[in-house]
Amino acid sequence: MASASADLPDDVATLQALLIAARAQSAAHLLMIEKLKAQLAKLRRMQFGQSSEKLDAAILQLELALEDVEEGTAARTVLERAVMPAAPDARQHPVRRPLPDHLPREEVIHWPVGIASDDLGCGCLACGGQLRRLGQDETEVLERVTLFKVIRHIRPKIVCRQCEAIVQAPMPSLPIERGRPGPGLLAHVLVAKYADHLPLYRQSEIYAREGVELDRSTLADWVGSAAALLTPLAEAIGKHAMAGPALYADDTPVPVLAPGFGKTATGRLWVYVRDERPHAGDAAPAVLYRYTPDRKGIRPQGHLQGFAGYLHADGYAGFDKLYADSPGKRTAITEVACWAHVWRKFFDIHQSNASPVAAEALRRIGELYQVEDAVRGRPPDERRRSRQEHALPRLADLRSWLDATLSKLSGKSELAKAIRYGLSRWPALTRYADHGGLEIDNNAAERAIRPLAIGRKNWLFAGSDSGGERAAVIYTLIETAKLNGLDPQAYLRDVLARIGEHPINRIGELVPWNWQTPREAVMLAA
Repeated sequence: MASASADLPDDVATLQALLIAARAQSAAHLLMIEKLKAQLAKLRRMQFGQSSEKLDAAILQLELALEDVEEGTAARTVLERAVMPAAPDARQHPVRRPLPDHLPREEVIHWPVGIASDDLGCGCLACGGQLRRLGQDETEVLERVTLFKVIRHIRPKIVCRQCEAIVQAPMPSLPIERGRPGPGLLAHVLVAKYADHLPLYRQSEIYAREGVELDRSTLADWVGSAAALLTPLAEAIGKHAMAGPALYADDTPVPVLAPGFGKTATGRLWVYVRDERPHAGDAAPAVLYRYTPDRKGIRPQGHLQGFAGYLHADGYAGFDKLYADSPGKRTAITEVACWAHVWRKFFDIHQSNASPVAAEALRRIGELYQVEDAVRGRPPDERRRSRQEHALPRLADLRSWLDATLSKLSGKSELAKAIRYGLSRWPALTRYADHGGLEIDNNAAERAIRPLAIGRKNWLFAGSDSGGERAAVIYTLIETAKLNGLDPQAYLRDVLARIGEHPINRIGELVPWNWQTPREAVMLAA
């Protein structure tokens, strides 16, 4: 193929003009990408709070537009490459990573025409001379094969010729007694539904295309059986989470079919996170999910009945009776409020009307986060010293500014409401500054809620509150595995293969932070 540069003009001035035009087009593409990403981020924040068909459609449309623009930017023009090749840009041209070593390799050798094997005894087709091997070129291509295979368990019966005693190996344990799914298939179904947001009816359609007929009802039965089998393990994770000195808590609505009415009721999924990594803690991170059919305050109060420590949460009134300074307290829990919630209120106002007051509030709150960026992952005493030196003065200035600003605003304005929201929670908002083991916000819980919000449409097919309870069990295992750096499918595959015969008093061996594959366990014991 002829070089692209052969079609370019020879005139330097013309080439420069073409190059400037090409670079301007690239800059316009990059600007459009940033604009679309900003719009997507705004819509996703709205979707996180409340979803609708119109909002989902708008997000999909923007994602398609962004994909189209990014494809256009990634395929840089032949003109720009030919005139002046750009320096490598990791953002636009990511380095191709080698294919993972753990994948099986299949070699296909392509011999030249007339040469059928490594036997080079035949002569050269051009001159008849002796052939010899010079070397070889290798190209790796990533391929995908079928997901399914059938494992036939054969157990020979052996009989004694003399006494006629019969012996036979026992049937290996299966996740579902007398069921057909192996642990790998069952783990794939669970991860596809709860981690990849793929409803069971869609999985059924995918499997059918591969020639395996699995009804949605069959898959649902498997999910229910797996959840029952894994419940003790989820409870063990929950005990670890509740034993920590601090928790992050949040909840999200989930639509559930109301039996007998043909309508959806609104249940809640609650999340409780223990994560001490931001202050270099040694305890493993864990997340516990709980389902309830409503959002009454007695629900989180029941979940947290045995917990004592600091609770990062939003301003939900259902938590109030748990706090140590609240009348009728039940446990010694101290509230830690979330600066991200305060920030969002001012952000929304600034987005709507470019308020300079909201912009100033955002700037001041941003300074608090800059202090946090410098101490993330540091020990608690170091974090506390830095906050005392840098955050406390800024908090004091921010409080004075909020008080002065509020007196100048209409009491019914959105700005006044945002300021009162922060001032009413001031002791809980500033508590983190005096404790190195606390965080400035509740983002750990919100990150744990995000997978639920993304896959919320799956819940239209849950059918009952028991479906929410099953989901809470599976989410607990999948998300805790992810927090501990595990592949949730590999983890569940091994756990489902072993948990049926695993002693219940040793269930702690199977939690994600203690989990070892059988091979690892043998190597450690050697």
